[in-house]
Amino acid sequence: MNEPYHEEVQDVYTFDLKKPTLKKVNAWPCTGSSSISSGVSFSYPHVFLCLSLLCLIGSLLGHPQCLDYGPPFQPPFQLEFCSAYENFGCCDQERDNSIASKYWDIMDYIDPQGRKLCGTYIKDILCQECSPYAAHLYDAENPQTPLRNLPGLCFDYCSEFHFNCRSAISLLTSDKHIQECCETNKTLFCNLLHLHDEDYCFPNVLKNTALNRNLGSVVEDRKGCLQLCLTEVANGLRNPLLMVHANDHTHRMFVAEQVGVIWVYLPDGSRLEEPFLDIKSIVLATPWVGDERGFLGMAFHPKYKYNGKFYIYYSYMDKNQVEKIRISELKVLASDANKADPHSERNLLELEEPAANHNGGQLLFGVDGYMYLFTGDGGKAGDPFGKFGNAQNKSILLGKVLRIDVDGKSPDGKPYRIPPDNPFVSDPKACPEVYAYGVRNMWRCAVDRGDPVTKRGRGRIFCGDVGQNRFEEIDIIVKGGNYGWRAKEGFECYDTKLCHNSSLDDILPIFAYGRNVGKSVTGGYVYRGCESPNLNGLYIFGDFMNGRLMALQEDDKTNKWKKQDICIGSTRACAFPGMISSYSKFITSFAEDEAGELYFMSTAYPSAYAPHGSLYKFIDPARRAPPGKCKYKPVPVKTKSKRISFVPRAKTVLELLNEPSTPKPPKKSSTPTAASPTKASTGKPAPSGKKRQKIKAEAKSRKPKQEEKLARVSRTTRAPPLPKKSSHLTRSKKLLPKKAALAKEKVKRRRKDSS
Repeated sequence: MNEPYHEEVQDVYTFDLKKPTLKKVNAWPCTGSSSISSGVSFSYPHVFLCLSLLCLIGSLLGHPQCLDYGPPFQPPFQLEFCSAYENFGCCDQERDNSIASKYWDIMDYIDPQGRKLCGTYIKDILCQECSPYAAHLYDAENPQTPLRNLPGLCFDYCSEFHFNCRSAISLLTSDKHIQECCETNKTLFCNLLHLHDEDYCFPNVLKNTALNRNLGSVVEDRKGCLQLCLTEVANGLRNPLLMVHANDHTHRMFVAEQVGVIWVYLPDGSRLEEPFLDIKSIVLATPWVGDERGFLGMAFHPKYKYNGKFYIYYSYMDKNQVEKIRISELKVLASDANKADPHSERNLLELEEPAANHNGGQLLFGVDGYMYLFTGDGGKAGDPFGKFGNAQNKSILLGKVLRIDVDGKSPDGKPYRIPPDNPFVSDPKACPEVYAYGVRNMWRCAVDRGDPVTKRGRGRIFCGDVGQNRFEEIDIIVKGGNYGWRAKEGFECYDTKLCHNSSLDDILPIFAYGRNVGKSVTGGYVYRGCESPNLNGLYIFGDFMNGRLMALQEDDKTNKWKKQDICIGSTRACAFPGMISSYSKFITSFAEDEAGELYFMSTAYPSAYAPHGSLYKFIDPARRAPPGKCKYKPVPVKTKSKRISFVPRAKTVLELLNEPSTPKPPKKSSTPTAASPTKASTGKPAPSGKKRQKIKAEAKSRKPKQEEKLARVSRTTRAPPLPKKSSHLTRSKKLLPKKAALAKEKVKRRRKDSS
């Protein structure tokens, strides 16, 4: 790649945040003329179904959201009562039955004429809990604002309801003030239920084509950018380069720092005080900005639950001061499931590195049970080694995808076995470990779990291969495939002479992008989790240098891949509790937890010793899985180390919206960004030359400024705890039947009696 930039880094990547003003509904005393005296009379008890109606609306953001502050979902079973929302909304079958039970309780106090005239009004009002815009209708989008107990009604609809069924108000609220004044005052009542944005009041919200056209799909802005949200999971990490899970049903996350320390994060979000592994005394890593050496890879054995084995990939300096890559096997301590045994290290493979850059680093196990290793081409620029470069030379292990069997040994004494179906085992001029070749410096690869239902795509290995001067690419690994480097870069020639003589069978990328998009790809994952069903099948990746997040979607008919940008932090889309609007700019890696949910790591200052790295989780604000579908029970793990609770540093969207408005500072001119700590190329073979000294001097001179900048950004207060559930929800629980089945039976009985 080009000479890396080494200017002051921009530490936070965010989109413009527009802050809506707080809006209140005016409530007047019970004065003025009452509505016309007409309608139906009711008798009703002193036990009411709702608590007081509150007038403060708070921040009205108008995005699909339920009363539990989560996105809407597709009910797993058909809704029998609030059937208008059976395809997409905020109610499952149990909640639907509960609402039906409330409805029939109210009908007990209404005469036949009243049922005929007001039954539909009451049903519609009760079923707004199931609307995908329920949070907006009930002012619940901000958990710090009071919750209505009646939904926002459009004025004309409200007037009709009040004219025909005003006595039913006392069946829908227990607020004495409203009972006394609003039954006789239509204007006051309808102003209390008024929403500032009339597009969202009921029933207008059902007729708004703009709001309902793509309801439940991933939200796109006008430029086609996918609107996703983030939660902060971890912070204070020193250049986090990977997160893996052990696939042992404990749902622990193991996060590795470039310096050679691996931390254990538990399902409750806490981190253990003592690391899983600390080999920073062995790992070759420096504080130089952009140094690509360090702890680069880790993978757990598929049978880790039973054998306790895992594998690591790191840079080190041997006794002769020769820089090497080491891949080795370790075991977990028998006495502590959260501590590795550093004395159990068994070396599997060592590779001499001719330069300090292009070290590769990915380890993973395929669905075939074999371990795949991804090595860089040896460094420098243009793969200048030998006649055709290391990547095209199958007798060299650099610039390759290797595949080995860690559960066996070779007859020649190697501490691993060669899979018998490796593509070049019968080629005397090729290393038998080679599975694919012609790669430059693949940075982050992942195995596709496959579609949760059809298993389509299962076993595919996706990689991001960092380019030289012009193109970054995404590849799917094919057995025996030649990925073209150094003859090709992306879809085009790099070495013209080699390119014209190269095989026509070279494996082309599924996607490549130029320098107008980014400068250093970070490979990602195909989303196969449960919580965000809209994202299923999307390959999500990013660019280290400019912090850009992107997604590829495969066309099932043409097998072509379409790229879309991902935008984070929209106030309209991400105004949910815990969601944040920015992230550290330099994207170092992507990750997948044991449940299949997707994360990425980034840092504000790309140095192995700078503790400015964070871990983020992707959230789709448009749609979630039905409640209960994604629940899992982690296998408990005994912990001997102290647990450190997570303290978020990033401000949430809701916190930012509630801040007082301040004048915007003048925009800073764009400056070049720092080099990738693992991928950015340099033409210098070693870190000790004049250029490296210059980089070191610049990094030192700029770091205090960066520290000051980070202090300003990170000086945030912890998000306040969510308020206790409003009476609107807790109330109904007390009055509803304990079991949904009883409620359902009651509904059927009522229907039978009324027929």
